[in-house]
Amino acid sequence: MKTLRLVTLATASLLLAACQAKTDAAGAAADDPSSKPVATVAGKAITQGMFDTYVKSATGRAVADLEPELKQRALDSLISMHVLSAQAEKDGLDKQADMAARLQLDRMNMLQQALAEKYLKDKTPTEQELRAEYDTQVAQLSRNEYRARHILVPTEIAATQILERLRKGEKFETLAKDSLDASRDRGGDLGWFSPSSMVKPFAEAVVALKKGETIAKPVQTQFGWHIIRVDDIREVQPPPFEQVKEQLNQAVLAKKLRTYSDELAKAAKVEKKL
Repeated sequence: MKTLRLVTLATASLLLAACQAKTDAAGAAADDPSSKPVATVAGKAITQGMFDTYVKSATGRAVADLEPELKQRALDSLISMHVLSAQAEKDGLDKQADMAARLQLDRMNMLQQALAEKYLKDKTPTEQELRAEYDTQVAQLSRNEYRARHILVPTEIAATQILERLRKGEKFETLAKDSLDASRDRGGDLGWFSPSSMVKPFAEAVVALKKGETIAKPVQTQFGWHIIRVDDIREVQPPPFEQVKEQLNQAVLAKKLRTYSDELAKAAKVEKKL
């Protein structure tokens, strides 16, 4: 069964307000199809433009592409939303601090998305930019993956005691059964991983070890204290350029937008109060 994906009341209200403002600003020209009403609620028109925007947001499709039944359900839903949001305004809910803040944030989010689309419309990354981004990311990648085991305990004293037991010949896999981490069921084995996938203190400790080595001192992270042993190391090759081209495209666009945002913030003379 085909269903209609509804947007939230706050977001829909903003969509309706935006459409209404656009219609008002245009003078509701009689020959403008978007200004023609598809319904009225308490004498207030729901325009075709408002309906088009709602359907696009709720279903990702154009009104013309909807089946008649689904189109009517969408209109009924929009009318219901119109009635409810109007009553919410009558009750002063839009003036309450938390709701007013949420409406303002939703509005800002919609506007910033619209601005991002406008700014990036003619900023398609060139092949040279994509290659440069690829080289940058490859340079930051670790050329090695590691297979390691660890034992996680809550205190440094407990970790030091485990190290002493290891030095006396007890097996890592046996002691790992008391680890706080779920890897205890595998003898502490974490499988193969890249250092970038681990928190910084843990990754730095792993990279400093050779194959078969165990750390000399416990390592602390936000999870607790770790005893680490590297079981194996293998070299990995970065993915081919063509394979990650779409991700590179998104990364370049994100950088362009961030630069634009930083320029706007600088021009706005932002002053933080916290």
